[in-house]
Formats: sequence, C-alpha cells, structure tokens
Amino acid sequence: MTAQNIVKPTAEGLASSARAASKGGMPPVHLWDPPFCGDLDIRIARDGTWFYLGTPIGRKRLVRLFSTILKRENDDYFLVTPVEKVGITVDDAPFVAVDFTVTGSGKQQVITFTTNVDDTTIASAECPLRVVRDPDSGEPSPYVMVRAGMEALIDRKSFYRLVDLGEPARHDGQEWFGVHSSGTFFPIIPVAELG
Repeated sequence: MTAQNIVKPTAEGLASSARAASKGGMPPVHLWDPPFCGDLDIRIARDGTWFYLGTPIGRKRLVRLFSTILKRENDDYFLVTPVEKVGITVDDAPFVAVDFTVTGSGKQQVITFTTNVDDTTIASAECPLRVVRDPDSGEPSPYVMVRAGMEALIDRKSFYRLVDLGEPARHDGQEWFGVHSSGTFFPIIPVAELG
C-alpha cells in the first residue's frame, strides 16, 4: 500500500460511520476490532467537555454520537467503527454523572445516575461506586461504572446529595460511612475519619 492510499481518520468520517452503526441503539463496539489508524486530536476534559483540535465541541448530539463509539482497552481510550480505530485522550473519566434519582429506601434503595451524554446507570454490584482520595489534599473523587469498564466522575453537587443519603455500615471488618444501592453497600469514608 502506498502512502497515497492511506486514509487519515477524521472526526467527520468517524461521525458518519457512527451514525450508520448506531441505527437502533448503542453500536456493538465490544464486537469490533478494526485496525488502529492512529491518534485523533480529541480530548475529554475532567469536566466532561469534549475538545476537537483544541476547540470545545459545542454540539451535544455530536458528543453523544461519539460517546456511543467510545471503547476502553486497558488504560487507553478509542473511538471505533467497524473499519477504523483511533486513539483519543481522556483526562480522567470519559463521562460525568450530573444527576441521580433514588427509588425505594434503606438497603434496598436504587440510585440511578444520568451522565452528561444522557446515559443512565444504576449503582449496583455490576456498576459499582468508588471514591478515590487525593493523597496530598484528601479531596474525594467519586466514580460510578457506566459501561464496558468506563466510569463517570460524579459531579460535586451530586456527590453532596449522595453524602446526604449516607449512613454507617460494617464493610470489610471496619465501620464505614457510605450509601446503599441495589442491595450493595458502597463505602465513602471510614467512620473513624469523620471526626
């Protein structure tokens, strides 16, 4: 193959392929393993903003479309179609949980998160919540699994609301403060650290 025959991936080409592949719901990206075509200058910032060539992508429908062809392999992220795979940069998590609803109460309550790209996910053993603390500042970064090994960073207002739902419970032999969803307890902070 000569250099003239190599097609360089573009955001427009990916969008067109994604539209074709997503007729009738989420495309089956887990089934696709096309050849790697290089990196594309697309970045997802920690606040969930998508950038193309350094400029924010302002069209929510386009961001949603790209999010449906997002795939994680180890610690790398790709946009994939049946015929091409391009690497992109993700600063933290690829999604941001911007809201949630609660049904039921106590240990059987169900917490359903909505992301910045309109995905919904129910916190459960299959889609766990986790909180990572910055080793220097102690600042919490809460996450919930959305799909296929990809998480959403829970935004600050939603995290504060989660904390309001919290209660102490025994977890791994220690007393923790956390929340229940779908019959699973998700620890947030050891009770001893609440001071």
